[in-house]
Amino acid sequence: MAVKKKAQPQLVRIKLIRSLIGREERVRATVKGLGLRRINSTVVREKRPEIMGMIRKIDYMLEVTEVVNDNAK
Repeated sequence: MAVKKKAQPQLVRIKLIRSLIGREERVRATVKGLGLRRINSTVVREKRPEIMGMIRKIDYMLEVTEVVNDNAK
């Protein structure tokens, strides 16, 4: 029986580049939901519809790059 390789999840690196001072509570909650804490903090998340929607809502505050996954065997 053939063993199926599990597809590696696509990842994105998200960096907060703007301050939260004076922002609406919804924006602050979205930033917190992504796992960001302060300016220049960075997280790596799976590229899923939920995460991409959060990124689109506050894209003016973020720097987003795709992570190249070279661990394919």
